[in-house]
Amino acid sequence: MQRVLSPYCFRFVVLAGILLFCTSALAATTKSSPPRTKTIYNIQSAYPWDMTQDSATGSGTSTGTMSLVSSPSLSGAARDFGISFQYSAGERYWAVFGADSSASNFTYDAQVYIASPSSDIANLEFDMNQVMANGQTVIFGVQCDGYSSTWDYTTNAGTPENPSDQWLHSTAPCNPQKWTTNTWHHVQMSYSRDSYGNVTYKTVALDGIQQKINETVPSAFALGWSQVLLTNFQIDGTGSYGSATGYLDKSTTSRW
Repeated sequence: MQRVLSPYCFRFVVLAGILLFCTSALAATTKSSPPRTKTIYNIQSAYPWDMTQDSATGSGTSTGTMSLVSSPSLSGAARDFGISFQYSAGERYWAVFGADSSASNFTYDAQVYIASPSSDIANLEFDMNQVMANGQTVIFGVQCDGYSSTWDYTTNAGTPENPSDQWLHSTAPCNPQKWTTNTWHHVQMSYSRDSYGNVTYKTVALDGIQQKINETVPSAFALGWSQVLLTNFQIDGTGSYGSATGYLDKSTTSRW
């Protein structure tokens, strides 16, 4: 689970103005997309990434590794994420890829490859964070939960000023240990928000099989971040110790 108060995330966000900005020259509009859609491609290779242990996954420890690799890859530059853990700890990897406080609709699209064996993986998490015009951070959090075998979505069960970041189970099935290993899987999801930071999780798809979530929950957090768009990929371990490797390629977000 994502820890929204991570000092590592905050440090990286502060540097966002130095690092980033994919301009409108990289934007693309498709026939099925609304006007003024901005699409950012290959986030896994086009932007700097950082990593940290997610303290919310328990009292264990984790160590992460990252690198760009040409194999396995679909684009020629996939990002390799490795984790070694004890007591079901998780490792979070993130990249800042822009800033846009006005967009309220988003799609997430990526190719994910899990190296064999996958038995040490508890959850795979795919998030996006956006700072709104009022300065509050909206968390769009989705994970494939191996404990409940469902797609989960995150909510703020508290208030923006006194947040309580929690996962809720959808009725859509998912278990990362049942994904075929050593092959690419297409992950897609769509969600939107209102001006208060209430998020509507619409759909999630794995390898072209779309499932509806259709749940609206509060997900705004008063974190004091500067304007930013940020994406996370996270691997959570399961058991007393273990390791796992995942790859991310063709990581794309669209917004309008």
